[in-house]
Amino acid sequence: MQVTATDLPEVMIIEPKVFGDARGFFLESFNAKAFAEATGVDLPFVQDNHSRSAQGVLRGLHYQIKQAQGKLVRVVRGSVFDVAVDVRRSSPNFGRWVSVELSEDNNRQLWVPSGFAHGFLVLSASADFLYKTTDYYAPEHERSVLWNDPAIGIDWPLPGAPLLSGKDKVGALLKDAEVFA
Repeated sequence: MQVTATDLPEVMIIEPKVFGDARGFFLESFNAKAFAEATGVDLPFVQDNHSRSAQGVLRGLHYQIKQAQGKLVRVVRGSVFDVAVDVRRSSPNFGRWVSVELSEDNNRQLWVPSGFAHGFLVLSASADFLYKTTDYYAPEHERSVLWNDPAIGIDWPLPGAPLLSGKDKVGALLKDAEVFA
């Protein structure tokens, strides 16, 4: 496994070793010991989630203010533009974001620790998005920062208007959001 730092040091790109031949490929998508050794992150994952979204769907920017979740995210079909935003008010990187393309072809994963909002835009006809979380989903603690908050300035590669859920249309501006201390 190869780990690459991003401009936000706590957010890391994980690239598993892929063994392929004419028959197909094999990769180890997660190994707790190897993950901890490579990243320095030794947290239990308690929930796995799988979403499928159509092209142009934008999900995010989500986080849980209590029962905060670290997320290890990947795409097994299609491709997405994946984003993490630092929402820790005391951080020198508060409000900064990083992005990476995750796809079935590059097999990359992104580690998004607690204290970061997360979102993605589907680039392909559809995408299957899988993620492991370090705490359970708690809808009463879920928060959302507006995907197009100009104070954050994410450069989404949008060909037109994104397809948004009701909650993502009304996310808070970062300046008004309940964030981490």
